[in-house]
Amino acid sequence: FGASVGISGDTLVVGADGEASNSTGVDGSQTDNSAPSSGAAYVFVRSGTVWTQQAYLKASNTAADDYFGFSVAISGETVLVGAHGEDSNTTGVNGNQASNGANGSGAAYVFVRSGTTWSQQAYLKASNAETSDQFGHSVTISGETVVVGASTEDSGSGGVNGNEADNGQGDSGAAYVFVRSGATWSQQAYLKPATTGYGDNFGLAIALSGDLLVVGAYQEDSDAVGLGGDQDDENEADSGAAYLFVRNGTTWSQEAYVKPSNTSFLDHFGYSVGISDSALVVGALDEDSSATGVNGNHADNGAGGSGAAYVYR
Repeated sequence: FGASVGISGDTLVVGADGEASNSTGVDGSQTDNSAPSSGAAYVFVRSGTVWTQQAYLKASNTAADDYFGFSVAISGETVLVGAHGEDSNTTGVNGNQASNGANGSGAAYVFVRSGTTWSQQAYLKASNAETSDQFGHSVTISGETVVVGASTEDSGSGGVNGNEADNGQGDSGAAYVFVRSGATWSQQAYLKPATTGYGDNFGLAIALSGDLLVVGAYQEDSDAVGLGGDQDDENEADSGAAYLFVRNGTTWSQEAYVKPSNTSFLDHFGYSVGISDSALVVGALDEDSSATGVNGNHADNGAGGSGAAYVYR
């Protein structure tokens, strides 16, 4: 409980990806623990200063080791829950949930609230769902748009809406954009970086604000620094990168390739990301500087794995 959290106004959602109940849907029985690590999510609401649990959410196809709740996101009356271990080999929206032909392909579930009542609105799968892609490892939502990351998707295709069937770059990663019209969801885009790389894990972290999306690839290998550097360079293993995408109408394009100002081996820049309006922040879990505070010495590597965050505007 607490593997993931999301908040919008006076509503909080908390993921518990190791929860073991075999119930399905909303507010089922929490007492039968026969589905280990199937996962759950819990919705809490605040009235004044008092918090109460409003809903207990489970997948519509609960199964052991699905890790439902590993990622969560909320915006207004809509909650999105990722289950990166889900096994169905169906693709698209509201397909066959009972087919377990693709272990660890992953799924995401959309829930909506009417008054105080929650219900599942959609079951989302990648358009190229395959074994071990981990679709649902990350999720984000803004208005009528959701994005789901699949950090171990394997296509070697680059850019927007490329060849999904090309599995030439294992664990390169991908992100999928879905939009809602009324109560109907459809996939709008399949996103890859302009240059894909083996094991980059693009999509491990994602954040959406309106028409701006940032995607982290914490094991990307370029030694570029700053914005707009050489994406084809592979000389700084697992230094990490982040990619900014922008939507114009219904069309997505990569707007920026973001690296830190002190790119270094194994810094894992892009392990976490956030965006709001004109501000972007990227976390580098294993950056090594012993500097403290703001804008210290980037070149001092005296505190291995201390970590850093970088703000861009």
